[in-house]
Amino acid sequence: QVQLVESGGGLVQPGGSLRLSCQASGSTLGNYAIGWFRQAPGKEREGVSCVSRSGRGTYFAESVKGRFTIARDNAKSTAFLEMNSLKPEDTAVYYCAVGFFKSCSPSGALGSPDYWGQGTQVTVSS
Repeated sequence: QVQLVESGGGLVQPGGSLRLSCQASGSTLGNYAIGWFRQAPGKEREGVSCVSRSGRGTYFAESVKGRFTIARDNAKSTAFLEMNSLKPEDTAVYYCAVGFFKSCSPSGALGSPDYWGQGTQVTVSS
């Protein structure tokens, strides 16, 4: 069992930056791929970014490519999503998820996550 808690969301102006954190407990993250998803009102949940178990594979949705980065710190059981040059269309609830020996999609989604966090709200508005 893995418990995930997101933090770092909030209100930011267009062009600003936020760093989201995902703190895990209950198990080591070494055997889990980590993905970030988001869901805006009236839209389906979409994959934003994913990092492989080894950390050598990182993937991003086209809409955030070049603006977002993903990182993991297995020693601290923490994952991060660094969001730069934020746009109003980035407004959504952001979720982290982990998958035991699962793979990342080239489009930035994590296939078949095993555990989800509760989400953190990101609002980009002036």
